[in-house]
Amino acid sequence: MKSFKQIYKIKASVNKVFDALTNPVTIEKWSESPAEMDNKKGSNFNLWNGFITGTNIEVIQNKKLVQNWYGGNWELPSVVTFDLNENPDETSTLILTHENVPEDSEYDFEKGWKEYYIGKIIKMFEENISR
Repeated sequence: MKSFKQIYKIKASVNKVFDALTNPVTIEKWSESPAEMDNKKGSNFNLWNGFITGTNIEVIQNKKLVQNWYGGNWELPSVVTFDLNENPDETSTLILTHENVPEDSEYDFEKGWKEYYIGKIIKMFEENISR
């Protein structure tokens, strides 16, 4: 199994970024797909019509979210951690750590986070700021 880390600076407060990670209404805005999610430890989630499912295993409001992720026919979950830090310039730093990534999927996930997940969250905030 592989793991990787990515760091993003987002033009939004940590509470708005945390909302974009845990509020199904907000997730549906940036993902353009139905979402089942909340911000409670032990709750299950379902994204992209079941393509990704999992469980919130640690939730610290506006600070940290740790999730078990299942996709396809994985026998074991991968573990995704979102660490959030507020910056003085009203932006947030998001540190994404993805562990237990299937051997042949590391590149796809690294690219997927940048283009389809965190990248879309960043785009949503940038579009709202510019309007």
